[in-house]
Parts: sequence; C-alpha cells; structure tokens
Amino acid sequence: MAEIGKGVTAGKLAINVQKRLTRAQEKVLQKLGKADETRDVVFEEMVANFNKQMGEGTKLQKDLKAYLAAVKTMHDASRRLQDCLADMYEPDWFGKEEMDALAEELIEKEMDINLEDTDTMWLDYHQSITDKSLQDMDMYLSQFPDIKARIAKRDRKLVDFDSARHHFTSLQKGKKKDEAKIAKPAALLEMAAPSWAQGLISAHQVAQTNLSYNQAEEDLGRAQKIFEELNVELQDELPALWDRRVGVYVNTFQSLAGHQEKFHKEMSKLSENLNDIMTKLEEQRQIKKGATAASKTEDCAKSEGANHNESASSAPKSAVTNGSDGELPPGFLYKVKAVHDYAATDGDELELKMGDVVLVLAFDNPDEQDDGWLMGLKESHWFQKKDISAKGVFPENFTQRV
Repeated sequence: MAEIGKGVTAGKLAINVQKRLTRAQEKVLQKLGKADETRDVVFEEMVANFNKQMGEGTKLQKDLKAYLAAVKTMHDASRRLQDCLADMYEPDWFGKEEMDALAEELIEKEMDINLEDTDTMWLDYHQSITDKSLQDMDMYLSQFPDIKARIAKRDRKLVDFDSARHHFTSLQKGKKKDEAKIAKPAALLEMAAPSWAQGLISAHQVAQTNLSYNQAEEDLGRAQKIFEELNVELQDELPALWDRRVGVYVNTFQSLAGHQEKFHKEMSKLSENLNDIMTKLEEQRQIKKGATAASKTEDCAKSEGANHNESASSAPKSAVTNGSDGELPPGFLYKVKAVHDYAATDGDELELKMGDVVLVLAFDNPDEQDDGWLMGLKESHWFQKKDISAKGVFPENFTQRV
C-alpha cells in the first residue's frame, strides 16, 4: 500500500510539473507574439479595482491600529499626569489647622472620583473603537485573500485554456498534412509488407491521428469549462465587492466619529469638574491669603491708632493709618495697591496696572456698592490734578491693602 501511495504522489507531482512547464511555454510564446492571448478588458478593470480596494482597506486597517495605539499611549500619559496631580495634592500645603478640614476632605474625595471616571472613559473609548471599527474592518478584509487566490487560479486556468486551444487548433490545421504523412509511409510499407497486412497498417496510422485529435478536443473542453466556472463566479463577486466598499467606509467613520463625540463630550464634563476643583483650591488659597493680610492690617491699625488718638477722632482711621502727606480726597478710607493688571470694561470702572496705589473712597450711595467691588482714585492722579471725577470702581481681589 505504501508503494502505491508513493506512486500516486509521484504521478500528481509529475502532472503538476508538466502543467507548470506547459504554462511557462505558453506565456513565452504569447510574449514573443507567436501565440495569441485571450484578453478580457472588463475583467482586468475589475481586478484593478479589486487591488485598489484591497490596498485602501489594508491602509485603513493599519491606520486604525495606529490610532488605537495612540489612544492607548494618550491614556497612559493622561493616567500618569492624573496620578502626578493626585500625589501632589496634599492638604497640608495650605495649613490644615487653619482651614476647613471638611472642605479639604470633600475636595480630595471629588478628585479621586474624577480620576477614576477619567480612567474608565479612556478604557471604554479604546474598547469601543476596537469592537466596532477595527473588528468590522478585519472582517471586511478577511474575504480578500480567498478572492485574490481565485483570481490567480483563474489566470492560471486561462493560460491552460489558451494552451489547449492552441494545441487543438494546430492539430486541426495540420490534420490533412498528417494524413498525407501517414499515407506516404503506408505506400512504402505496401511494397515491403504482404497484401493482407497493408490495410491494417494504414488503419493503425489513422487511428493514432484521430486519437490525438480527440484527446486534444477533450482537453480543450475541460480547460474551457474550468476557466469559465471560475470566471463567471468572479464576474459576479468582484463588482458586488467593489460596491460594498462605500458602505464599509461610511460605517467605519460614522462609528469612529460617534465614539469620538461621546468620549470628548463626557471628557469635557470631567475636565470641567477638574477645573472646578482647581477653582476651589485657588479660592481656599485666596481666603487664607486674605485672612492673613487682614490680620496684619488690623494689628497695624490698632498699633497706630493708639499713637494717634486725636488725629483718629478728626479724620478717617484708615487715612491716619496711612499717614499720607497733603490733603486727601473727600470720603477717603484707606489705600490699596494693585497686584494684577485690570482692564476696564465699562465707563465707570477704574483701569489698573500692577503696582498702582489707589485711594479707596466711600460710595456716595452705599446701596450701589456690589460685593467684591471698591470705589477709588489713583493716588498719582489725585496728587497731580486734585480731580476726584477720575474715580471709578474696581475689583477688590485685584488689589492688596497697604
């Protein structure tokens, strides 16, 4: 049994080798122009579209994987940045004993929740793109290798069909010549052979010629059938595959855009939460800073008030505290110094430059004063022009009492 198996394998190998040799010989003859080649312009255009479609799909798949890798990298970088922020955020930065411990605890709790939500969002975003966009693209491209292999097989079978067609045509054209060649040796044999054997020899020669002709005709029919079956299948599949590409691209990018929109919308909420946390942190810092400055000012006012009781009874306390030389404007309360630039946005506002000294004045109508806003006049302007009409309102948190 083993020997029979080896014989069958060797026979198949010999057939395959013979097919390759025949195809190679046919291609050489076609390139040299000695044999015509069957061409199908419409099918060639389909194959060109197929190759273009496969190249575009492969590139899109590659770029999607690169995008996912970038999302993973961005997630890792975001996580490290958030971890760094969480590690740096310590309650004792601002003096835990002097600040509301409950507020500190609340902010830390919000920070932890915000960081956990951010990490979850990145993981969901990555997984959604993988499940919806990348896997759909992988499934779409999985059909291309099989079709590509059948196109290559169809090309080989076309060469076999051309070879069989040329062989059959050559036998058909040369049939009369072969019959003449067979008749001539038969005439010679008639002279040497007995009369009873002359008819048998001639019949044998004709039978051999007919057998080769019939075999070539059968080979041509078989090659044509195999080629046409593959050709018909591909003629149906390739246009349908070409038309499906638009739907695949639409679904892929719509899905990607939807995931991006959802991710960025939810991330913007988390970013807004983080911004609110940082705002609370800054407010706490300002509260502490203001409390410290107010404490120092009160101590200074008490000390100087004890030394100038008489002056304090005839002038505003803050004015005596500042000890300004020269006449001060009516309603003067105290002085402040600008610690930030402030650009006036209305006609009744006072524009400030960092370092400006402002004389704070009392409002003519206390009901007009808004929380966090003061009325004042730049000291330099008052001493130069003694013009109180240049006064205006300004935000208190842009200044520091002096």
